[in-house]
Parts: sequence; structure tokens; C-alpha cells
Amino acid sequence: MLKIIDLYLLKLYTTRLVSVFAICMLIFIIQAFWLYVDELAGKGLDFITIFKFLIYYSPKLVPLVLPLSVLLASLMTYGSLAENYEFVAMKATGISLQRAMLALVLFHLFLGIGTYFFANHIIPYGELKSYNLRKNIAKLKPALVIREGVFNDLGQMTIKVMSKYGDNNQLLKDIIIHEKSSDNRNRIVIKAESGELKSETTDAMLQMVLYNGYRYEDLIPKDITERNKYPFAKVHFEQYTMNIDLSQFNNVDLDAQDYTTTYRMQKVNQLEESIDSLEFGLNEQKELFSENFNKSNGLSQLTKINKDSSSLSKLLRSNILEFMKVDKKFKYAEAIRTSIPALRGTINNLESKKRNFFLFQKLINLHKITLYDKYTLIFASFLLFIIGASLGAIIRKGGLGLPLVLSVVIFLIYHYIGLFSKNAAEDNSITPLLASWVSTIILAPFAFLLLNRASSDKGFINLDPIIVPIQKIYVKYMGGKNIQ
Repeated sequence: MLKIIDLYLLKLYTTRLVSVFAICMLIFIIQAFWLYVDELAGKGLDFITIFKFLIYYSPKLVPLVLPLSVLLASLMTYGSLAENYEFVAMKATGISLQRAMLALVLFHLFLGIGTYFFANHIIPYGELKSYNLRKNIAKLKPALVIREGVFNDLGQMTIKVMSKYGDNNQLLKDIIIHEKSSDNRNRIVIKAESGELKSETTDAMLQMVLYNGYRYEDLIPKDITERNKYPFAKVHFEQYTMNIDLSQFNNVDLDAQDYTTTYRMQKVNQLEESIDSLEFGLNEQKELFSENFNKSNGLSQLTKINKDSSSLSKLLRSNILEFMKVDKKFKYAEAIRTSIPALRGTINNLESKKRNFFLFQKLINLHKITLYDKYTLIFASFLLFIIGASLGAIIRKGGLGLPLVLSVVIFLIYHYIGLFSKNAAEDNSITPLLASWVSTIILAPFAFLLLNRASSDKGFINLDPIIVPIQKIYVKYMGGKNIQ
């Protein structure tokens, strides 16, 4: 009898899980297509290439889609069973809610293990293929990927425009171009107030006309002594025409894999090695900077004085300018005036290093978050199943009405708690370990609270302590009837 019920529940649940997962994946893939439509459209790509990009991109959606699908499918399954009084029949035969969930609990344990291997092997591979395909697609027809406000690499030059306008965004405003020389150095800089992109008769050339600007070029004299003067040529122009060769961009190997080392492309063992090497490099840089900073700013003397408490107290009671060992022929004011620029330079140096160390630590935290997320995914689906099954037994509603609303609300709470905590972990406000597990930690007591109330045939929230006193007051003073 129990085996028949387990098989029935397993079949009913897995059918709905697969259906919900497929629908959710389709919705998220369509959303991803619209997210990258600007990068895919107008490049002359065939359907197979676009389909390959969406297939490579889809594995990274599984950690987002699977928990939502589990929550909705469990709500629909157990809500339908409770609505049709099938749970009443099970309880009449002595089968509790926990026993009715046992087969699916074991199913989710195996599903969690499978999800871990999927996150450790398939997702990094999909990220590798989709990221490289995106980069390779971006090289096709680069005129279409000139974005506003940033430098765009077009191979032979980098170009930045403040704004684009016109019917086809062919008109440009405030243009800065760094043109590369034969030795791959940026010796030519062109600035123009406006410009226009014009297509030639062949697809291999793109014509760009610049208006009212200047062309700067660094000159390299043959005489070595003249090179220290850094000579350059400056030319003003009212109209300047440039031809951009696009042939090298249209001959792009879309299957090339030039990017292979980002943290999203790494497996667990690779992430652990990267984290160790990055932390070692950060600590080494901090120690080296500390040592050089102490030597260059005379702090080593203070370190020696600090070891001798009597010398330190004597220094604090004395005039600090005496410690500076100012020559008698200089006045104290002159010493202070000359030290201010050095102090500002030291502060700027510290601020710059602080930013560099912050970015380095942020990269380490991103590696750690990616590593821990592979483990938290195992428990997230399990806990969301318990929440969905318990809540479905309580509300006794199946279908796609109320269960869909509750699923979306609970999932958004779970998702945004994790999102905000991971954003906080990036800047080291909290530890990456806590950030990855905080959603699961919050879910756990909520899941077992719902399971306990569903097993005891209690409602989601007991409002009797609030409603009953109000009813008594209404009956006593207003002459109303007690509402049962």
C-alpha cells in the first residue's frame, strides 16, 4: 500500500516538476534573449548560432529556475491532494504527512546531489562557451557595438563617443579616438565635436567622417636627446575622413575560446586553487607595500621608538618639529610648507592602494561566493520542497492560482535575501560564507515550522487570539451576533 502511494506521489510530483521547470526555463531563456538582443541583432547570424548561444547560456539559469520550479510543483501537488481530500483518506489509514513526503524527500536528496554535479561541471562549461561566443559575436560588424560613454576596441583603434543619435544612430557627438601605430602603441589621438558613420559599397569598409576637431601625434626624433622633449604635432581640421577596415572582424571564428579563466568557468577544485593563490598574492602585496611605505616615510624610526616606552613618551611631550630634525637655517614654517605636498602625495598613495586592495579582495570574495553557491544549491531545493508541500497541505488549493502567487512571493523573498547578502559580501561587509548560506539559514526554521503546523492540521497563521476578543467586544457592546 505504501509503495503504491509513494509511486503515485512520485509520478504526480515529477510530472508537474518537469512541466513547471520547462515552462520557467522557456520564460527565462526568452528573457535572456531580449537581454542580449542588441548584441545578437544586425550581425548576420544564422539561427543555429543564436540557438547555440541560448543553449550555452541556459545552464546558468538552472540555479534560479530549479528552486522556483520545486516550490511551485510541490505547492500544486500537495495543494491538489489536500483539496481533493486525498490526505484525509491517507490519514484515515494511518499514513501521516511526513510519511507521505518521505519518498519525495529522498528524491530531493538525490536531486540535490545531481544539482551539485551539474553546477560543478555543466554550468562552468556553459559559461565558458557562452562567454566566448558573446565576445566573438561582438567582433562582427563593430560599428554596431560602439556604445556611448565607454572606449570601444575596434582592433586598429579605440573610440569613445558621448552620445549617438539619428535614424540609425549614425550621428556621433564628442568623439575621442586612440589610433594604434605599427608597434601597437597609441601615438595618435583624434578629438572631434561631431561625426557621422557612412557605409561604403563593400561590407569590408566603414567610413567615418569627423567634423571640427584636432589630431595629435607623438613624434619620435632620430636624435635620442630630442626624445626627452616629447615633441608632438597638432593639426586642426574642419572635416576628416577615416576608413575603418572591417575585414578582420567579419572573419571571426565563433568557436574560438580565448577566455578560460574567469571564476564562473571554474570547477570546485579550480576555485579552491584560485582562492589560495589570490589570497597569497594579496597578503604578499600588503606586506611588500607596508615595508616600502615604512621605509620611504620614515615610519621605521617611529617603530623603533615605540619599542622604548620612555622615548615614545618623551617624543609626545616634545615639539614634533624637533623629531623632524629640521636644519637650523630653515624655519619651522618653511619645513611645514614643504612637507604638505609630500603628505598629500602620501595620502593619495594610500587611497590608491586602498582601492587596489579593495578590488583584489572583491575578486577573492566573488570566487568564494561562486564556490559556496555550488553547495547551497543542494539544500535550497530540499527546503523549498518542504515549504511548498507543507503550505500546499495547509491552504488546500491546487492549480495555478493561489499556489503560483505564493510561490512567486516566497521565491522572491528567498532570492533577494541571497542577492542583497552577496552584494554585501562583495565589498567585505559580511563574509562570503555567511552570504551564501543566509537564505538557507532563514529558510530552515520557516520550513520546519510550516511542516509542524501542516502535520498538526493547523492553519498557516492562528488569528483566534486577536479575532475572538474583538468578537466578544462587538457582541457585548454593539448588540451584534457572534460570528463563527
